[in-house]
Amino acid sequence: MPENYQRGSLWLRADIDELPVDPRNLVLLVHNSRFDRLQVSFTYGDGRVVRQAVKGGTFAAHWRTGGQIAFEAPMRDVPLQFVTMRFDRLASINLLRMRLIDRDEANVQATALSISVAAALTLLLIGALYNSTLAFSLRRQFPVWQAAWAICMLAWGTIWSQLHLFLLPGMAGAVSAQACTALACLAVTLAAFSAVTALDAHILPRSVRRTTLGLAAAVGLFGLPLTFMRQGPIDTMAAVLGILILGVLFGVAFCLAWAWRKGSAEARTFAGAWSLPMLALGSVQFVDTNAIFWGGGSQLMVLFAAAWQTLWLAAAASRTHAQLRIEHDRARRAEAQAHELARRDPLTGLRNRRGFVEAVAPMFELARSGASPLALLLLDIDKFKRINDTYGHDTGDMVLATVARRISRWEGPMCKVARLGGEEFALMVGGMDSFSLARFAQSVRQEIAACDHTEVIDCGTVTVSIGVAEAGPASDFRELYRHADEALYCAKHEGRDRVAFHQPEAPLQQAGDNPQIQAAQ
Repeated sequence: MPENYQRGSLWLRADIDELPVDPRNLVLLVHNSRFDRLQVSFTYGDGRVVRQAVKGGTFAAHWRTGGQIAFEAPMRDVPLQFVTMRFDRLASINLLRMRLIDRDEANVQATALSISVAAALTLLLIGALYNSTLAFSLRRQFPVWQAAWAICMLAWGTIWSQLHLFLLPGMAGAVSAQACTALACLAVTLAAFSAVTALDAHILPRSVRRTTLGLAAAVGLFGLPLTFMRQGPIDTMAAVLGILILGVLFGVAFCLAWAWRKGSAEARTFAGAWSLPMLALGSVQFVDTNAIFWGGGSQLMVLFAAAWQTLWLAAAASRTHAQLRIEHDRARRAEAQAHELARRDPLTGLRNRRGFVEAVAPMFELARSGASPLALLLLDIDKFKRINDTYGHDTGDMVLATVARRISRWEGPMCKVARLGGEEFALMVGGMDSFSLARFAQSVRQEIAACDHTEVIDCGTVTVSIGVAEAGPASDFRELYRHADEALYCAKHEGRDRVAFHQPEAPLQQAGDNPQIQAAQ
């Protein structure tokens, strides 16, 4: 193991004769790490040396998607003998990943890696936007943590893949590698907080919850000094960080398993979302994955695992949100039904007094503006007490229901009907002049008298008396009801089964054949 290279230069040489590659069509791929400058020298059989170099802030055309730096050996008739690399102020030799491959294979891998990275970042972007919107609309803690994690992973994936160099070429080199370290540690912290805080606190043992969140916070804090380190025990610090991450994974897995056992639906959701990221993060601690996935290695695994988790949780959040909307709609419908039932007579289904007053309020507004005349018809079943005493209250209820069914036929935009209590019914009618109103009131009386009750009472005929009052410019419901009730009393007093009108300025007058229309003061 070389020593003291962190403050100086590290030289590496690869003999081409010892490698199974074509020396005439060669590309060197070096993954971006923490170094100040990298110079690559291609030495040919005739002694000619071709040098290419990159340094922090100036990768020029050498950078490739997936955190790689490409050095293409010039194609010459003279065979290439060896490749020499000089790293200035390299942070750790264990961070180096290099490959010598054919030019054609490098192009194919670069294309495949670019497509894969773009797909994963697109999925993360969709998840970040969706969870941010969800956090804003629901005002809940979980989507806030999840949105922050998705944004963090999106930033990490963009910087690791070096796509940010399109806009910020000055970040090429060690700055990008350091930013990736900070974002990776922050992502682990946010992901753990997202999972643990989504579970009900009373389900989890307090010690386990606090330990897991403490480890997650420690990963984020421990990542800060590791981010800025350029020399010293970086490998030791990275090993400690790996142990902390494994502790976080174990803690989250334990919390999910415990909550699942307790019947938590959120635990089942997170178990599916976390399964793949856990396997990805856990495997990179023990298995060397750097050479797979076209050189993308463990970073590409983590990127796709993050996209999986984001989509899974976004789908779960959508399902939960949809269920909440359904429950909310059901609650609103139930509230509306309860509101309506509170304004309906349970026996007949017609409006009760409260519902009737609310329903006719707009009609009073039209009447006060002079746009439409308004009148109240107050109906009372004649000799209803005798029906109850003779046949029983059940029979009386049947009679009431039959009369209500007939009255309900007049319900419409300009006519509201109700049962005000006992055997008393009401119709509020708009848009009729006095003559039309008189004919309408008579037709109501006649059609109710025509109802057949022979199945429940012997005589089969039930009549009503009707009192009618027309609204004035300043009338309200109480005044109109009082006038209609006075007219109804006159109709009852004059022999029942008739219609009486309230006319304040005229004496009682009898009009028409029997049954008669009465006018009451």
